[in-house]
Amino acid sequence: MVNKQSNNGSAPCYVSIDKTGKWLFAGNYSSGNLTVHPITSNGSIGIIHQVVQHRGSGPNKGRQESAHVHCTYVSPDNRFLYVPDLGIDKVMIYPFNAQTGRLDTAQSSAITIQAGGGPRHIVLTKNGKFGYIIEELSGAITVVGRKGDQHSIIQRINNLPAQYNGASADIHLSPDERFLYTSHRGNSTIQIHKIDTKTGRLSFIAEQSTNGNFPRNFTIHPSGKWLLAANQKSNDITIFKRNVQTGLLTDTQHRISVPAPVCLQWID
Repeated sequence: MVNKQSNNGSAPCYVSIDKTGKWLFAGNYSSGNLTVHPITSNGSIGIIHQVVQHRGSGPNKGRQESAHVHCTYVSPDNRFLYVPDLGIDKVMIYPFNAQTGRLDTAQSSAITIQAGGGPRHIVLTKNGKFGYIIEELSGAITVVGRKGDQHSIIQRINNLPAQYNGASADIHLSPDERFLYTSHRGNSTIQIHKIDTKTGRLSFIAEQSTNGNFPRNFTIHPSGKWLLAANQKSNDITIFKRNVQTGLLTDTQHRISVPAPVCLQWID
């Protein structure tokens, strides 16, 4: 370990680094805020540079009693930070200055999610034209189109059976951006959607069991040929072979035993 720094928040759940490698963003679920930290030349984390506090609530009194920041996602062009907040049913968008490391809260905007949806994570296409938001509480995916600095919702799709809502987790694009995958802890599945690359709209293809319990995070290999699902409650990682043409998954029957895996990252 190089060092550690407090971010004066409660239940930190997500960290990301801007494209210059000089700034770190951390989201705090329980306290509903996010922080910006400098990263020094030796890789250590500097003291808090900025704190942004969210306020509000949603209709789900058990889960949305206050703001709950769940993700800090840097746009591909490094100009914006997208912050899904499960508690207030919004994805906040903050202009970011990579020179100063400041988020411009005065010029912030928001994507408003259907009430009670509970946005958790977001992913954007490389060209920034389309964004995909996984809603934890509803299990739905909200599709967003971006023109300039303006965002609009172009589709909302939900193929999760109602009895399994409240526990959707992660979302990733395939490397060629022709398919979108989401994980759902309620019924331990990965959902597969095909993307219309012209319109950004989704078509549901299939639901694949992870053959484990409670898949929180998952990751797709940069080659696109493999998908690994982290099954938190069955203490294993399932390895799937991925068909790059159809997007479908085949269980290789290989497992990696890990106590309560919750996050997977590839190292270059």
